[in-house]
Amino acid sequence: MSQSEPHPESKPEPKHPLWVRWLALTLFVAVLGVAFVNLGEWQLRRLHERRANNEVIRANEAAPVADFDEVFTHPIGDADEWRRVRVTGTFESGRQYIIRYRQNGDADGYEVVTPLRTDSGRTVLVDRGFVALAGGRQIPNTAPAPPSGPVTIVGRVRQNETGRSGAIVPVDGHARSINSDKIGADLHTPVVNGYIDTISMDPKDTISTQTIVLPELSDGPHFWYAVQWFMFTGLGALGVVVFIRGDLRDRRERKERAWQDQPHGSAAH
Repeated sequence: MSQSEPHPESKPEPKHPLWVRWLALTLFVAVLGVAFVNLGEWQLRRLHERRANNEVIRANEAAPVADFDEVFTHPIGDADEWRRVRVTGTFESGRQYIIRYRQNGDADGYEVVTPLRTDSGRTVLVDRGFVALAGGRQIPNTAPAPPSGPVTIVGRVRQNETGRSGAIVPVDGHARSINSDKIGADLHTPVVNGYIDTISMDPKDTISTQTIVLPELSDGPHFWYAVQWFMFTGLGALGVVVFIRGDLRDRRERKERAWQDQPHGSAAH
């Protein structure tokens, strides 16, 4: 092989200094690393929030049943969710609401919300329970009438659901979410903030419903999602090291081949 011919295994020299490539790659990986770390920390925050919410649910479930007027004295928030209360009153059956496209555990169906005029003269929304739809049954256009006369309900405190107006604003007695402010505006009646999920009703309801199940009290996938994001950050940093070491090895091999291809010494006289 003549000296002018390139070595068959030689690679072309990079067009820019190696440090330029290294700097560009390092900056790119650094930007991704910051994003990945932030995502991992966000998942850890979600984990802490979920654990805190689970503790609230456990504490509220363990607390004795409270009187309605002791709990519904302020806007209902996270700390009040799932607290058990007892309320006595009379259903206002003239206006009821079908809450569409609901899930309860693994079941699909709908819920029925009816205003209750309490003995203390206030109006609260009562979710009478979940009705499962099986075998292709359709969501009804109207809700069955509630029991007439005084009823005593034991249920769980729930805060208003939020979302886009198309979901929380009732139309013709139908909505997708339960929001006492929007339903109260539709009723043209002052309604207390939040609502009650029924656990038991005396006398019994006229429809067969399922009690709304509690949220799953687990940590969820947040911890392992955080681990994955931090691993991606570590892999990115390791990739930079491997890339730079590969460049250095290629440069060393090119120098060695160039030195071997050069003539060394002169012919003997």
